[in-house]
Amino acid sequence: MTEPDLNLLFALDALLAEKSVAGAARRLHLSASAMSRTLSRLRETTGDPLLVRAGRNMVLTPYAQSIRERTQNAVFEARSLLRPTAPELNISGLEQLFTLRANEGFVEALGPMLIAEAAAIAPGITLRFSGKPEKSARPLREGLVDLEIGVAGEMGPEIRVQALFRDRFVGVVRRTHPLAQQNKVTVSQYTAYRHVVASRRGALHGPVDTGLAESGLTRKIAAIVPGFPAALAVARSTDLIALVPASFLLNLAAPEAFHIFELPVKTQGITISQMWHPRSEVDPAHRWLRQFMRDMCQRLVADRQQAPECPSD
Repeated sequence: MTEPDLNLLFALDALLAEKSVAGAARRLHLSASAMSRTLSRLRETTGDPLLVRAGRNMVLTPYAQSIRERTQNAVFEARSLLRPTAPELNISGLEQLFTLRANEGFVEALGPMLIAEAAAIAPGITLRFSGKPEKSARPLREGLVDLEIGVAGEMGPEIRVQALFRDRFVGVVRRTHPLAQQNKVTVSQYTAYRHVVASRRGALHGPVDTGLAESGLTRKIAAIVPGFPAALAVARSTDLIALVPASFLLNLAAPEAFHIFELPVKTQGITISQMWHPRSEVDPAHRWLRQFMRDMCQRLVADRQQAPECPSD
C-alpha cells in the first residue's frame, strides 16, 4: 500500500484556509504554478475538486468544508509532535509575539497597564492587540490569534473559555449635565433625557432597554455610534446619556469631565472571558500568557472597582 505524501496535508491546510491558490502559495512560500500543481495532486488524491470557481473567487466544496477543521487540527498536531521539547520556560528571556483579539474598549481601559506590566516581567515579548469587528472562532481555529477577549457567546464546543472578571453597565454624562447634581438618578430622570447607544452592529437598543420595558418605559435614542469611546465623546459634548461597561472607565482620559452613576434599572451582568484553541492548552508560553491575563485583569478590576473575583476554571 502506497503511503500518502504528508506534505500534501500542509498544502491542503493552506488551501482550505486561504480559499485561494495564490494565497496558499504566499503562505507556503511557493510559486503560484507550484501551488496549482499541488492542488491538482490533492484533487487526484482525495477524489474531490476541493476548490471551485464562483464568479471571480474560489469557494470550498462541501467535502472541503467538512474536513477544514480536521485538517487544521492535524497540521497543528503534526507540528507539535515534530517540535523540539521545550525547555523550562524563562519568562524574563522569552521572545515571542502574542496576538490578542479584543474590542477597543478593553484595549483602551486595560491595555496600557497590561503592556506596562508585561514589559516589566518579560521585556522580550510583544502584545499585538487586533480588533474584532465580529464574534467568530475562526481566528482561533486558524491560529491567527492566541487569545480572544470578550463575552464568550457561541464560539464552538472545542474553544476553551476562562472568566477574567465580571462587569456591569453604568450611566455616564458630562460634568455639567443636570443629572450630575443628583445623588441617585431615578427612572423618570433617566428617561427624561436622550441617549447615545454604542453598537458595532448598529443595534437601536441596549441592555438597559429590557429593564425599562418591564416597567412599561422606553428611552429616546438620539444617536448610535460604533463603540464606547465614541459614545463617551458624544456624552462629553452634549446632554446625551451614555451607557458603558464600568471596566471601560478604569483608564478614562480626563475623568473630571464626566459624572458616573448607577443605573436606575437592573441590567444583566457581563462576564469578560479569555478564549483559546485547545492546541495551545499545554504550550508553556501560552499558559503563562493566560495566567498573566487573568491575574492582571482581576487585580486591576478589584483595585479600581472592588469587583468580586471570578472562581478558578
